[in-house]
Amino acid sequence: MIVLGIILLIIGLVADIGILWTIGIILVAIGAVLWILGSLGRAVGGRRHYW
Repeated sequence: MIVLGIILLIIGLVADIGILWTIGIILVAIGAVLWILGSLGRAVGGRRHYW
């Protein structure tokens, strides 16, 4: 999810499309939260680890 967010950020920046930039920021933020929760040993979405 973090990688997809970064790709959308880059595409939004290069193509100057604001909605891709916004979606990219949201995906990076959600991916970072899931990554942190998964690394703390907390089950996320029924999975013990979230990569």
